[in-house]
Amino acid sequence: MTDHEAAKRFMLRNFRHFNAATIVDAAEAWVVHLERGDRMFLALAGAMSTAEIGITLAEMIRENKVHALCTTGANMEEDVYKLVAHEHYRRIPNYRDLTPADELSLFDHGLNRVTDTCIPETEAMRKIDHHLKAAWLANPGQLPHRYFYDLLRGGQLEYQAPPSESWMLAAAKKDLPLFVPGWADSTSGNVYVAEFLRGNGSLSGIKGDLHYMAELVEWYKHTTHEHRVGFFQIGGGISGDFPICTVPLINQDLDGDVPLWNYFAQISDATPSYGSYSGASPNEKITWGKLSVDCPKFAIESDATIVAPLIFAYVLAS
Repeated sequence: MTDHEAAKRFMLRNFRHFNAATIVDAAEAWVVHLERGDRMFLALAGAMSTAEIGITLAEMIRENKVHALCTTGANMEEDVYKLVAHEHYRRIPNYRDLTPADELSLFDHGLNRVTDTCIPETEAMRKIDHHLKAAWLANPGQLPHRYFYDLLRGGQLEYQAPPSESWMLAAAKKDLPLFVPGWADSTSGNVYVAEFLRGNGSLSGIKGDLHYMAELVEWYKHTTHEHRVGFFQIGGGISGDFPICTVPLINQDLDGDVPLWNYFAQISDATPSYGSYSGASPNEKITWGKLSVDCPKFAIESDATIVAPLIFAYVLAS
């Protein structure tokens, strides 16, 4: 029995009620969705790459369980950071006990903390910066993820983590449709702006959100000629709200006629509140022309670092 099969069996035996049952329902509906020949779109927020979601997500991509992906710039680059600097990461199990002085000491040692994990600046960020800078100047006018795909396919990097556990490497090898809104607030986005302010390159030298939206519209229109598309969202924010707006853009703003998203699930620990997007119920999306009344909808209120690998394992075992 594989690890995935064992996880699925455990979930079916134990996850029978409440929030746990919703996890199984969402995973099984994903399986049914794929068995019909439909496609799945994944929205990835949070710091899931630093949490090593690539261990299961890379396999999901290789096995054609995920067909397109929208993510933050941080998740895109942090998967590559982990790939090239895994041995230099430092875990801080007692991070809740850190004092401001402790935090400053981590900064002074070039360790940027994400919850219990410190990303080593010199070995991770600066290790790929010079490759990106050269690519930006030599080949301007591309979407941000294209530079990362080229870097990963070019054989210029030495890996410290198992390549099989990098979702970005799996995506690059498949040339997976990838959409990265808000890239400017990532580390590599900051580095690009710094280069411009030094007098190198142009602010128009890299395409941005509007170009990504236009590409996403074309991808959705093309894909839905033959397939329905589901939407699986990890966390909230721009990586979820940006791509799900594609359908009302086409149908309402472009006067087109495409089917609505045909499956929706979200893992979030955000609580419902006034005006909240991350904590909004799936039914709210019906009023925006994103989901239909009969679309399978699942709201999983839990920690995505625990739940997402379990759902991925269930899908991989099916």
